[in-house]
Amino acid sequence: MLVDAVHGSFMYASHKAYVRDSILPSQPEVSALELAERLSIPIAEGIVILEELAEAKKAQAAQPK
Repeated sequence: MLVDAVHGSFMYASHKAYVRDSILPSQPEVSALELAERLSIPIAEGIVILEELAEAKKAQAAQPK
């Protein structure tokens, strides 16, 4: 239910891309609270973004090269 609500945010995709491309490369250990404060987003959105990006990174690492 939380994920669905976050995905319903019209800025979600932009926030996720910004975190992936601009924040995580320089701050890989950033917390959901830090994202919420920095981007003025709900903590729930920060949690979902970080979880989804972590899952994507694991899936990418699991793929054979």
